[in-house]
Amino acid sequence: MTDQKNLILTIVISIAILFGFHYFYERPRLLAAQAEAQRQQAMQGELAPPAATPGAAPAIGGDAVPAVRDRATVLAETGRVAISTPSLHGSINLRGGRVDDLTLAKYKTTPDKNSPEVVLLAPVGTQNPYYAEFGWVAATAGDAVALPKADTVWTASGSTLTPESPVTLSWDNGAGLVFERIFAIDANYMFTVTQRVRNQTGEAVALSPYGFVQRRGMPEVEGTYVLHEGPLAIVDGTLKEYKYDDLKEDGKTINLSSTGGWIGITDKYWLVGLIPDQSLTTDMRVLHQYSGTDVYQVDYKAPAVTIAAGQASETTHRLFAGAKVVGLLNDYTEKLGIDSLDYAVDWGWFYFLTKPFFHGLDWLGRMIGNFGIAILVFTVFLRLAFFPIANKQYEAFAKMKKLQPKMEELKKKHGDNREALSMEMMKLYKEEKANPLAGCLPILLQIPVFFALYKVLYVTIEMRHAPFYGWIHDLSAPDPTTLFNLFGLIPWDPPSFLHIGIWPLLMGITMWLQMKMNPSNPDPIQQKVFMLMPFIFTFMMAAFPAGLVIYWTWSNLLSIAQQWYIMRRMGVKAT
Repeated sequence: MTDQKNLILTIVISIAILFGFHYFYERPRLLAAQAEAQRQQAMQGELAPPAATPGAAPAIGGDAVPAVRDRATVLAETGRVAISTPSLHGSINLRGGRVDDLTLAKYKTTPDKNSPEVVLLAPVGTQNPYYAEFGWVAATAGDAVALPKADTVWTASGSTLTPESPVTLSWDNGAGLVFERIFAIDANYMFTVTQRVRNQTGEAVALSPYGFVQRRGMPEVEGTYVLHEGPLAIVDGTLKEYKYDDLKEDGKTINLSSTGGWIGITDKYWLVGLIPDQSLTTDMRVLHQYSGTDVYQVDYKAPAVTIAAGQASETTHRLFAGAKVVGLLNDYTEKLGIDSLDYAVDWGWFYFLTKPFFHGLDWLGRMIGNFGIAILVFTVFLRLAFFPIANKQYEAFAKMKKLQPKMEELKKKHGDNREALSMEMMKLYKEEKANPLAGCLPILLQIPVFFALYKVLYVTIEMRHAPFYGWIHDLSAPDPTTLFNLFGLIPWDPPSFLHIGIWPLLMGITMWLQMKMNPSNPDPIQQKVFMLMPFIFTFMMAAFPAGLVIYWTWSNLLSIAQQWYIMRRMGVKAT
């Protein structure tokens, strides 16, 4: 019995320490570091020059600005082609031909439908520039070819880019080369960018197409080890992930090469990804620079193309800029042949559980019309799947509880002689056919299930701003109520570590009831530690998504009902 309790105690305390360290130390530290980085950036007075073009020596210069201005002012300073789709609003900057202004039409910053749209991309001159650009570099370094740059002003064929109306940007270098950049977009988040060069110079020209995504300033991140945010790439079918902090510390450029695949920068719910022609082998890079502010860049350079005199050549690549909707990512993978685009969603180590859990919850949510109810129904299915194993667990607990009076007698008989007590207990277990370790396996099996469901609720955008009932307006966010202002009756906003909502309290109560039904530990110290677990987990779970707390509470209630039935059937008192 002691071995069993020691094992469970080790698991529980390890999880408590792991999550407690993150939420009470690591997360506040990261948030403070981000705030300080943003404060220093605002004091700089100018933005750093961007990183180098793929395969070229000179920087993409000409866009350092004297001061940070508001977004509307910056957008009004240059000519633009509007972007208007059911999913995206924004514009393409005719200076540089960049996609640097995007907001997400279907996603708001808060659950309030009147709140502003989520801003995805922002131009140079705003607080944290974030943009994508395509272009050409000379195939051979040092070739004197006048190419479009960051300050090149393009001419547009139309005023608005829509799914029905592509727009062509054109620029003549005055030396016989005419460049065209054709933007097309679907109703969701995929840009198709075709770059065409017409050669009127009288001799062949060799150029390599490139694309890059650049992000300046340290972005706001969740700061949790269970979620990757930052550069990532699919390289020959393998996922590569790079943390902002690691890039910042190492200060190096990471060179990659892949046939097919893609490279981009991911946030919790959003992705800006470059998708080269999947038939080509392209060079990719991930890099960080610092000059007054952090500059993160991912880019690719495709193989050179030779444009003969009097001829034209074109190359087509894609840009994904939007929400990581799982079904949409899968559609792009299937229809456009993009390798593993759904890997942009951080499925985690238990992806073999996380993916089916997501699809099950997503299907139930769409069928029922409420993801909160879907979680309750899904929990019932999980409990049914674990029913035979859980039955054995609770039968083992019931046997151990039934033996407690005899165990207490042995404890009184042998006193402090632990060796004799252990021998007598083992004899008793053998006579009664009781196994003190029989209840451990179901607990171990439920740990990956818990983490997989946590990932689903935490990282998938389908759960973002999904309401339940009452005060829960976002299942992916913590319960907004708190005991320490009497759930809103007192006009006081307690510090974050005191935000203990109604659902975490219900979870703690059900956990305490469940532990009361289990056989008590003969060691009084361990017994006290176990009785503290519901209180510790109540504080810990208060910071977790409300959907996960609802799942745990409901799962506890189902476990209590199942355990009570088995104990009653075996003639054992539940408490």
